[in-house]
Amino acid sequence: MGAADVVPGVSGGTIAFITGIYEELLNSIRSVNGEAIKLLLRFDIAGFWKHINGNFLVGLLAGIGFSIVLLSRLVLYLLANEPEMLWAFFFGLIVASTVVVAKKITKWTPAVVLAFIIGAAIAYWVTIATPTQTPETLWFIFLSGAIAICAMILPGISGSFILVLMAKYEYILNALKELQIATILTFVAGCLVGILSFSHVLNWMLKRYHNLTVSLLTGFMLGSLNKVWPWKQTLETYTDRHGEIKPLVQANVLPTEYMQLTGQEPYLLYGILLAIFGFVLVYFLDKVSDDHTPTV
Repeated sequence: MGAADVVPGVSGGTIAFITGIYEELLNSIRSVNGEAIKLLLRFDIAGFWKHINGNFLVGLLAGIGFSIVLLSRLVLYLLANEPEMLWAFFFGLIVASTVVVAKKITKWTPAVVLAFIIGAAIAYWVTIATPTQTPETLWFIFLSGAIAICAMILPGISGSFILVLMAKYEYILNALKELQIATILTFVAGCLVGILSFSHVLNWMLKRYHNLTVSLLTGFMLGSLNKVWPWKQTLETYTDRHGEIKPLVQANVLPTEYMQLTGQEPYLLYGILLAIFGFVLVYFLDKVSDDHTPTV
């Protein structure tokens, strides 16, 4: 999940869904509530730990944090130097994820189909939205964290890409690399408030309207494919606060046109192989999670 969350356009929620931990993740987050605080205030550490599913949360958060810290530099390097192959891998991964998650829908009704179409349309709109310039004050960093974390637990909606749209993706990554404590703590506080609030909504939807919710989430994943198409032509650029020129508006192009339009090698064969690897990896993860799902 941490590796996915670092990449703008890929959702950690997608990984949680295909590995079979999504609902446990929501339930564990939701359990950090008033009852948990009461147990903590009574110094019932064992009861508190059991109530919040502590082992699961610590293991998950440690993995996410370790991956983000370890991979942030690598991902920035790959995005700058090998974007075609990085996007190709995630394209295959998300295509397979869409198929795998759609299998969890037990009955396709007109309402379920409509939810799928709405989810795809929303995610597609997010991928074509243009980033805007935003303030760097702490209140906006807090708001950015709250909104991005909600997207991070939605399959198909990338929290990192939401940060890109809010012009805070590189800002937060640089804060992590430079250990800007005030910025990091403010962002983390926003994340905590956002995820504790939003997890209740998602959990309620999955319990009451399972097929509709899963269909909506599947649509999110399908719509997000527009963002992770490997071959893009940059139409507009902007200059960031470090004076570097960055892409602002991009259009998807065919691999056969990519070199002609951009002057860059499309690496088509490598892209196809990496997309297939991403596709197969998802099916492997799905098979493993099915094998470890208790039967009733």
